[in-house]
Order: sequence, then C-alpha cells, then structure tokens
Amino acid sequence: MKRKKFLFAMILLLTFSMVLSACGGNKEDKAKDKDKGASDDLDFMSIVTGGTGGTYYPLGGAFAKLISDEVGVQTNSEVSGASAENMNTLKDGDAEIGFTQTDIASYAKDGKLMFEDDKVDNVVAIGALYPETIQIVTTEKSGIKTVEDLKGKKVSVGAPGSGTYANAEQILEIHGITMKDFKPQNLSFDESVNGIQDGAIDAAFVTAGTPTGAVEGLAATEKVVIVPIAEDKIKELIEKYPYYSEEEVPSGTYGLKETVNTVAVQAMLVVRDDLSEDLVYKVTKAIFENTDEISHDKGKLIKAENALTGLGIDVHPGAQKYFDEKGVK
Repeated sequence: MKRKKFLFAMILLLTFSMVLSACGGNKEDKAKDKDKGASDDLDFMSIVTGGTGGTYYPLGGAFAKLISDEVGVQTNSEVSGASAENMNTLKDGDAEIGFTQTDIASYAKDGKLMFEDDKVDNVVAIGALYPETIQIVTTEKSGIKTVEDLKGKKVSVGAPGSGTYANAEQILEIHGITMKDFKPQNLSFDESVNGIQDGAIDAAFVTAGTPTGAVEGLAATEKVVIVPIAEDKIKELIEKYPYYSEEEVPSGTYGLKETVNTVAVQAMLVVRDDLSEDLVYKVTKAIFENTDEISHDKGKLIKAENALTGLGIDVHPGAQKYFDEKGVK
C-alpha cells in the first residue's frame, strides 16, 4: 500500500514539474518572440513610392533590389500617391517601408493638416535621403516668370492632402495668393506634364528630387521654365515653416541657362515600428552602404552622415543602431 502511495506521489510530482517547465518555456519563448519581432518571419516586403514620373519610384526600385540582394528578404517597389498616402498605407499595415517628406511625416505624427482627424503613431524613420526641391514648372511660351504671374492661370497643385499640395499652399500664402486666385488642378506629375504639353494647364507645382523624370520628359519637347522664388520670400517661408531650406535648380538641368532659386524639404524613408530591430538594421545598412549601386543622380546625395538631419519623427531602433555604429549624431 505504501509503495503504491509513493509511486502515485512521484507521478504527481513529475507531472507538476513538467507543467511548470512548460509554462516557463512558454514565457521564455514569448519573451524571445517579442524581442525578435514578428517581422523576422517576413519573406516579402513592399516599399511604397510615388508616381512613375517622380523620383521616389526609380529610387524605390533601386532600394528594393538592394534589400532583396543584401538582406535576403524579397522586396517590391510599388507605385503610390506618395508622401501622405504612404504614411497612411504604413499605418494600415499594407506596406512595410515608404518614402515621404519630412514635413509630411511631422504633420502625421502631430495630427496636423491632412492628418488632423487621423494621426499616424506607428511609423518611424529610417533616415533622411536628399532634398525634395519645390519646382514651379512651366514653359517659355506661357509667359509666367514669377509666382505672382500664376494668378488667373490653370495650375496643377497636386492631389488634396498630398505633400505637393501643402507645399503649394504655403508658398502661395507667403506671396499673398490663395487657390481662389487661379484655377487649381489636382494632377500627378505625369498628368501635369501632359497637361502643359497639351495646353490644358499653364504650370505645375512639382515637389521631387531634381532632375525629375516627368520634367525631363517635358524638356525634350518644350523650353522649360522653373519659376524662381525671391530671396526675401524664401527667408519669410523658412521663418514660418522651419522644415524648408534654401535650394537651387542648377543651370543645365532641363536645359536651363541659369540657376534658379527655390526651396526644398527633405525626402526620407520611413518604416512601420513593429518591424524588428535586426531587420531594420540590415535594411538601413544595405541602403546606406551601397549607394554606389544607385544609378539615379540622387544616389550621390544619400549619405549616412546626413540621415538624421531634420527628421521630425523618432528613428527606428534598428536604424539608430546602424547610425550609432557609424558615429552619426
């Protein structure tokens, strides 16, 4: 009888130990999974870019190839409505990485302007890339030489809620002009170029790295004019909206005979905050250490030492780890 009780007690003790071990193992596994991040299991990622006539799209293709080759995660570059749309796409979990402007990222984080009713709080920065030049594009035959000359004209200002639209509003504001002073058209870069060529519109705001593909296409058939912004207006704009900086469209670009003064914001790369530190570290390293493989002119401007300048939102820990290793402040 005693032998049976002893065996029963041993069985109970062994069973209890196994249960405790299993529970402890589950907690440990969960902790590891949490540290690792669900994104480590990704075998595919999407980068949302912009329209085919802008700069984001070709750069996105180059980045996707670098990530696929260097990180080993198959990555695809997708056409999109650019900055503001990309922030919302990442927020909704429909892509992992995206291009945006530093000003748009700041609006999204703070719930301002186009994000007033829809703050974005799950998207963080990988890093700044290059200046996004605000180009007011027209042709010599339009007769438009100054921002004030846009009054009464048909002008493409980008889609409502887009980065280009916000830039157009702010530049016009500094000049005492509103959208009511001309006939605004909400067109993509490609549509804007086609509209200028067809005579359907007179000018277009284009916020993109130079040279911009769509504008280069226009320069192949028309004498392109980039409308300058006066120095005093540039200073006034920067004083009110500090994320702008002075910029130039160099002579020779689009066949221009002289350098044109304008302003720029920064293009940046953003990522969902639920991607793991290790994955984002590898993505950041793949991009910033292989810029020589980027054929677009803007590839020369993408440098780790400039990547933390003027971001306006938090940096992903994985990207921060890479920049810390490089000594970037």
